[in-house]
Amino acid sequence: MDYLLGIDLGSTNLKAIAYDLKGNKVAGGSRPTQRFHPNPEHPEWTVWQPEQIWGGVCEAVRDAVSQIGDPTRIRAVAVTGMGMDGLPVDEQGNWLYPFISWHDPRTVPQFQWWQLRIGSRKQFSIGGNPLWPINSALRILWMAENEPMLFERTDKWLLIEDFLNYMLCGRQVTDYSMASCTLLFDQQTLGWSDELLQLSGLDPRMLCDVHPSGTMLGEVHQKAADATGLAVGTPVVLGGHDHLCGALPVGAFRPGVALDVVGTWETVMTPTRAPVLKDELRLAGMTVQAHVARDMHAVWGGNVSGEMVEWHRKQLAGGSDNKIPDWGALMAEAAASPPGAGGILFLPHMSGAACPVVDEQSLGVLMGMNSRNTRGDILRAIIEGLNYQFLDIVLSMESALGKRLEKFIAVGGATRNDFWMQNKADVVGRTLEIPQVEEATPLGAAILAGIGVGIYEDEEDAFAQVYKAGKIFEPDPERAEKYAQWFEIYRELYPAVKSVNHRLFTEFVT
Repeated sequence: MDYLLGIDLGSTNLKAIAYDLKGNKVAGGSRPTQRFHPNPEHPEWTVWQPEQIWGGVCEAVRDAVSQIGDPTRIRAVAVTGMGMDGLPVDEQGNWLYPFISWHDPRTVPQFQWWQLRIGSRKQFSIGGNPLWPINSALRILWMAENEPMLFERTDKWLLIEDFLNYMLCGRQVTDYSMASCTLLFDQQTLGWSDELLQLSGLDPRMLCDVHPSGTMLGEVHQKAADATGLAVGTPVVLGGHDHLCGALPVGAFRPGVALDVVGTWETVMTPTRAPVLKDELRLAGMTVQAHVARDMHAVWGGNVSGEMVEWHRKQLAGGSDNKIPDWGALMAEAAASPPGAGGILFLPHMSGAACPVVDEQSLGVLMGMNSRNTRGDILRAIIEGLNYQFLDIVLSMESALGKRLEKFIAVGGATRNDFWMQNKADVVGRTLEIPQVEEATPLGAAILAGIGVGIYEDEEDAFAQVYKAGKIFEPDPERAEKYAQWFEIYRELYPAVKSVNHRLFTEFVT
């Protein structure tokens, strides 16, 4: 039997998952992604060490290969993962500095400079990016300003997936979806932007050649084979950004489909046939990005989500013995609370607001509490608030795109919670589908590997072979009508508390 290998470089784990050609997981390995704080004078600085990234991936791949037995049965490999973290290498391919992690705040001055020099409106009109301090170009500027001697020696800047591909097969290449994360990519031409490069003063020779996801890169060389257990000559295919790779096995490369990825963060994405660079999307905190699917783009926005449910479990739900309750018992309490959570409304801005409200100084709010409310009411209010926020993103997206989204698919850890998913269907008033997919992100990378070597003709062919239908959640008409009314009250909550939240943020958070 033949297999395809997807490698997923996540912020928590480095995974290597082997699938058969029908998308069934057959083997896998995982190692933690370790954060490092190497500068005692700046304890907040956070990096990924390249030797740990490469070493952890090698160990994870070895685990997967050992479970298969014969490495030649792996027909191809592709890499996916986080979007913006990169590192400089010299002409010999030696890394000169660690990956600056997206957790690291050091590039705020470069972010402020970019805002003044280029501005958010121009940036979005070319690259489709909202401005964040973690964008790749700002790390490059930081290196130029703070490590000039190392910067002088830099030949290429490799994004983290590109680094791993280089370690596997020796090619220094990136794909459209990853290039979209840099602030330097033109969504219309699908190439590096001359205007943004000129305005930023960055040298285009430092950037990798850009190709579509699914492009054949090369073959695993002897040194990489010795480290990973892969067979020499195993084809290496260009993967892409993690959330877009995860869209492939569930069909979220078709216009009209909305993919809801629900985990620590909740990301809502829909594909488009061309880049939609409307200012309305920028103002709502959304991103326009080249898709890993050929000739497609994507619009997406998101916020911190599941972290707030976990906060409730750890901080509010413990008993006198400080034992943290299991999820089953807590969700039973939430489900026992009536729709509307006994009158409690939750504004889910405990980590600020990113979409469709853009306000880093906004704070979380539980409003409408009374002495009759229970612990279950509070948890239900948190889930309802997160689902109101999801609906707010969907409506903002539909407004900007001028069309109704026809199909909703959800993946991620929260989809295992039937109560949460049913409430989401009730709040949004649409049917929600939860496909049977194990590890969608590395499976998407494996699909690209299969396309690259001709196992699948294209994304549609791959989808037809790997997709497995799962649970369907239909909205309850009576509850949906009530939630539509309460959603209008929810929309009043942010403007009502904005000024108070900003004063509290200034006093206690900054």
